[in-house]
Amino acid sequence: MSYYTYIATNFHNTVLYTGVTSNLRLRMRQHIEKAVPGFTARYKVNKLVWYEVFKTPTEAIAAEKRIKGWRRDRKIVLVQSVNPRFEDLLET
Repeated sequence: MSYYTYIATNFHNTVLYTGVTSNLRLRMRQHIEKAVPGFTARYKVNKLVWYEVFKTPTEAIAAEKRIKGWRRDRKIVLVQSVNPRFEDLLET
């Protein structure tokens, strides 16, 4: 099984949400459909812009915590290092 740390955003790329999951497609579908009330539904987080795969949930959670502690500009640099135009990675 694989575990993912990911960064998702909204249409305008104004929000950067960092999360962790074992099923990236399902989790993004939940964000898109606003299935879970809260931050991602309120700010219309619906676009996957970065992710990393891990072998254990412990590694994925540690990466999520590390990234959540970063300032916004550092998160943007991370996304742009692999996805300079903030394209939706689920569509590519």
